[in-house]
Amino acid sequence: MSRTIALAGKGGTGKTTTAALLIRHLIKTGRTPILAVDADPNANLNELLGVDVDVTLGEIKNELRTAVPDSMARGDFIEMRLNEAVIETDDFDLIVMGQPEGPGCYCAAHAFLSQALEKLMKNYAYVVVDNEAGMEHLSRLNMRNIDHLLVVSDASSRGVMTAGRIAELIKPLQLEVGTVWLLVNRAPQEIPQTLDDYVQKICDEKDMKFLGYLKESQEVFEAEIARRPLLELVDNTEIVKEASQLFEKILKGA
Repeated sequence: MSRTIALAGKGGTGKTTTAALLIRHLIKTGRTPILAVDADPNANLNELLGVDVDVTLGEIKNELRTAVPDSMARGDFIEMRLNEAVIETDDFDLIVMGQPEGPGCYCAAHAFLSQALEKLMKNYAYVVVDNEAGMEHLSRLNMRNIDHLLVVSDASSRGVMTAGRIAELIKPLQLEVGTVWLLVNRAPQEIPQTLDDYVQKICDEKDMKFLGYLKESQEVFEAEIARRPLLELVDNTEIVKEASQLFEKILKGA
């Protein structure tokens, strides 16, 4: 039975970096097979995982208007193109939503992705979903059953407050979430007491579990500048050790 871990948070908090580190940890601890889902129209999870993207679900969605051959049933065409959209590696598979062309919102593409996920998720032990900022897209994706929602914040009071507001959206969007976690990312080496107190206050008020602080990492910064996949980080790197300890709290349901 698949376990779904979705990441949420405002832009710039490092959700995609966190998703890549989580996927790395799942691979290293033998928790496979893994499906990574990049549900952000501005997709870049593939870069942190070191794979190229040939086709996205947004592109396939646009093909449905004009590219279905007269000799092929629409359902058969969709299934064929979906199989081509799954990027397969030895350690994980990746599917990318991408950005649909033309005017209008992303709602149709999100619905298209939700149909694809329903079929694909059953084949994987873990599904890691990297989302755009906010929460409404999870509802549009029809991802109403999420085992763990990991809300990522930066190390600021404003960021933590925004994370709390994101957690509040679960009920009005009718999402079924097992556990909501708060991760404060890119934290300084010394955590100010005022920040720590505020984190605990928001977690108590918004019914979130505090996962912990993930410190600012020079290794991650250098890897991203050099466009090296985060999967290549050395095991004894400080960020890898810290992240692994935090992720185990999620995976073991602490």
